[in-house]
Amino acid sequence: MKVARIYIRGWTASFRYPAFISGFQPTLPVPPLSTIYGLLSAAKGEMVTPSDARVGFVFQSHGKTVDLEAIYELHGTPLHANTNVVKRELLYEPELFLYVDNLDFVDHFRQPHYPLLLGRSTELAVVVKSEPFELEERSNVRIGGSIFPFSAESGVTGVLQSLPTHFTDEIPRRAIGTRPFCLVETDFSGKMKNKRPLLYGRTIHYDAENDWGVYMHG
Repeated sequence: MKVARIYIRGWTASFRYPAFISGFQPTLPVPPLSTIYGLLSAAKGEMVTPSDARVGFVFQSHGKTVDLEAIYELHGTPLHANTNVVKRELLYEPELFLYVDNLDFVDHFRQPHYPLLLGRSTELAVVVKSEPFELEERSNVRIGGSIFPFSAESGVTGVLQSLPTHFTDEIPRRAIGTRPFCLVETDFSGKMKNKRPLLYGRTIHYDAENDWGVYMHG
């Protein structure tokens, strides 16, 4: 399968749990599909949804910490703003390998239309490499650092979370395609024993250079 393979890095990343509105803000261990399609939309300069492109990804970070963040709370009529401080989890030195079945995205990511973000507006990301790449098909390969549709037959275990695939571009934005996914946090370097890759017995797309499976969504 011919795809555009894009390697993206950043300093920090955070992916909000949908249910956490106020107070402590934990981060999902891997990006949701809505973040992935947001990256595609930013690179292309127009909205991209699952009907426009199939995507797969493998994400890793090199640590997790908690930061203090100043926020403004609006209330009253007329509006008044109070400052507050909340704790927010951050992923350190995130790395994302993104696979898109539309080769036009090779050029889109070489010259992104808008800034690329791995979470909030302050979490800028840089494209290290954007290139055409051939995915193989193989079974019994390592998987992880991604999300997978929840299914009792899939054999994939991880954090279960209901997430949208993308959002509308209207105001207010609406979540689309919300359904349960398994989130699998993985360290492919082998340094973290509690985050070892899973072995996937079924046939899946495979990146031979990185020796990991790629589940294509969309």
